[in-house]
Amino acid sequence: MTVGGHRAERVAEEMRNEISLMLAGDLKDPRLAVPIVISEVRMRPDMRVARVFVQIEGQPEERDAALAGLEAASGYVRHELAERLRLRRTPELFFVPDDSEDYGQRIDELLRKVSRADKP
Repeated sequence: MTVGGHRAERVAEEMRNEISLMLAGDLKDPRLAVPIVISEVRMRPDMRVARVFVQIEGQPEERDAALAGLEAASGYVRHELAERLRLRRTPELFFVPDDSEDYGQRIDELLRKVSRADKP
């Protein structure tokens, strides 16, 4: 694949960095006061849709509120990304909760239980 073939991946990484910066200072929504980490941005090859995976700390109610706050701010985030990254067409953003860390911890816990059960 040519260097140009990886453009979607490069733009997705830049989007991850810029959205993280926006969360750190530009977005003033009180629902976004909980710790939020942008773990990954996945973009379709045609660069029209981007899924932004977010890890949100806190209680389930706080997570739901933060996700709603991110959805409400998606228009502003798209506008800012267009300016900061000089994109002609900014992809539509979908914020998706990233539960991979919780899933990994659950797998580790189950493996520990199995290894304890195997010991005589």
